[in-house]
Amino acid sequence: MPYRDSAMTTTPAASSGGDPRTLLITLTGKDRPGVTSSLFASLATDGVDVLDIEQIVLRGRLVLGVLVAAPGEWRALEDRVRRAAAELDMQVEVEKGAGDNPRRPQGRSRVTVLGSPLASQAVAAMAGRVASLGANIDRIERMARYPVTAIELHVSGADPDDLRVALAAEAAAQHVDVAVQPASLVTRGARLVVMDVDSTLVQGEVIEMIAAHAGCEAEVAEVTEQAMRGELDFEESLRRRVSLLAGVDEAVLEQVYLDLVLTPGARTMVRTLKRLGYRFAMVSGGFTQITDRIAVDLGIDFSAANELEVVDGRLTGRVVGQVVDRAGKADALRRFARAAGISEQATVAVGDGANDLDMLAAAGLGIAFNAKPRVREAARTAINVPYLDTIVYLLGISREEVEWADAQAGITTPAPPV
Repeated sequence: MPYRDSAMTTTPAASSGGDPRTLLITLTGKDRPGVTSSLFASLATDGVDVLDIEQIVLRGRLVLGVLVAAPGEWRALEDRVRRAAAELDMQVEVEKGAGDNPRRPQGRSRVTVLGSPLASQAVAAMAGRVASLGANIDRIERMARYPVTAIELHVSGADPDDLRVALAAEAAAQHVDVAVQPASLVTRGARLVVMDVDSTLVQGEVIEMIAAHAGCEAEVAEVTEQAMRGELDFEESLRRRVSLLAGVDEAVLEQVYLDLVLTPGARTMVRTLKRLGYRFAMVSGGFTQITDRIAVDLGIDFSAANELEVVDGRLTGRVVGQVVDRAGKADALRRFARAAGISEQATVAVGDGANDLDMLAAAGLGIAFNAKPRVREAARTAINVPYLDTIVYLLGISREEVEWADAQAGITTPAPPV
């Protein structure tokens, strides 16, 4: 006999191709407690080996797929499964075949797509791009439905860099955001998140807020724009803008700090990732008089910024020490990663201006957040929605998990307007 039956164990017969015979059982219908236990009770009589299980629930509709080793009397098992499905008022398919699921092809990636809204046309286009590379979407799951719709696709069979280039172009055409990350252990471990401050972690530009008190906001804003577009060397632009602040009372810095508004989702992002052991750093072309206080408020682990010189209670129009510029930001990322004992590949950098480009390139995951066109084009990942906590979806954390963790801590997760 090619197989033997007993009350507790079943050795499946080999197919003509040498693989053991298997049964794929697919159950669909209205979800309710006890469905899974009823199905497996019908399988237990033959003591079959379970090879794989997948289950999803969409708006109360269950799809449960089970791959089992086929017993010798598999027709009797099929009859029991069909009776169990009928008692549950569900539909069932039993497909006989051979072998387990094939190993996924090399080139595995996690692809996160965000839209507000996420149109079906965009999903079709993105899936089409995956198929055009000869790759396969192995699994799809929703990461968030509010304030944006975020879905994660597990893709195999394509080089992650090729996939990133193709999907970035399609995302731009479809007005959605996409992030492509190689599926590796790096994405599951503790990581370091390094953030720009002005127009990223906080709304607006701190130097312009100080300039408003000095009566030179328009002049400073123009130089800021030139620097952010990459049209002006950052250090030159910084010194030019700071010189306009000469004579401002130091007390203005206190008022500017009090007037700061964090980007929506900033606290949620930091709070959530801190629970998972993530470390945080701020690397800013702004000023320590502001960033040091933000770091204390949010529990940021590392911080680097420029220091305004103050003499006799007034700004001199100069900065103290070496300027934190574009190269300085990337150097700080590497320095903080070493201090945290985290590899550069396990870093996440977030910024919006040309001054952030080296930092974004140095990180394992560089994210252009509501960035200038030049930065969006150069960065490997771009987010163009105004919610900083969308970054947690790129890291494989769902909105439901965030809200559940907050609820356990007695916190109501903020719900920003869309």
